[in-house]
Amino acid sequence: MSTLLLSHKACLDHVTPPGHPERPDRLRAVEEALSHERFQFLVRDQAPEGDLDLVTLCHNEHYVTELRHIAPTSGQVYIDGDTSMSPGTWEAVMRGVGGAVAATEAVMAGEHRNAFVAVRPPGHHAEIGKPMGFCFFDNVAIAARHAQRKYGIKRAAIVDFDVHHGNGTQDIFWSDPTVMYCSTHQMPLFPGTGAKSERGDHDTIVNAPLASEDGGPEFRSAFENLILPQLEKFSPELLIISAGFDAHYRDPLASLNLRAEDYAWVTRKLMDLADKSAEGRVVSVLEGGYDLQGLKESVTAHVSALMGA
Repeated sequence: MSTLLLSHKACLDHVTPPGHPERPDRLRAVEEALSHERFQFLVRDQAPEGDLDLVTLCHNEHYVTELRHIAPTSGQVYIDGDTSMSPGTWEAVMRGVGGAVAATEAVMAGEHRNAFVAVRPPGHHAEIGKPMGFCFFDNVAIAARHAQRKYGIKRAAIVDFDVHHGNGTQDIFWSDPTVMYCSTHQMPLFPGTGAKSERGDHDTIVNAPLASEDGGPEFRSAFENLILPQLEKFSPELLIISAGFDAHYRDPLASLNLRAEDYAWVTRKLMDLADKSAEGRVVSVLEGGYDLQGLKESVTAHVSALMGA
């Protein structure tokens, strides 16, 4: 079966201030990487715009309404020191929601084995009622909730290997026994959450923090010794990946030392796990990754692995 790639040019129209690391060139780098002939068999489609009723599966209605209200028609609106909106932001954000949901539907329906959603801005820092860390709505969380509502998924798992902890995803599922959230991330680092002791109300939060300058061996050990055993016990029926590539050694926002082959390795491990309990169903959604060369190398490795290379 095939791998689906979903993206949309509107995700380039979310413009950030000069010098901001979360910039449109990130998506151009991903597009360049996936234009290589090795990806000729990727099935490519446009990420549709998501609906607000999807967003409110994870975010409160007051927050969603307020964010829609402040979205500018010109200039920049600064929400905090890291997070701002331009005239193109709202559509980009809603394409991210729609892309994650459409990918999930395609995989759940058996149309594709797995999917990669190449959208921006990222989403995993967005809490139930608060944007932060470049993020507005939590795409992976919304996709998981949608799969539960539409397809009756009893256990979904979200695995996050972005270098920053996905505080938003953890916030949304802290008290939910039906969704397991697993994360490797550098600590201490923004946003300051993600200690190993943070386990949720039902022991379904699995944090495996890494120290500055840790690399592939420590990353792989965290998966082999902590995350993968917990996932196997949980036995998810759908596996969603928060695919951030800013733990790459070239990335300017952190100091872990992963390389492209580490992303290929973890992708294959997660696919093997999905084969056991989820009929191979994997949906991957782009999060961070701020060095363009590192991002290209990492996405190439990750999507190649999804395709079975």
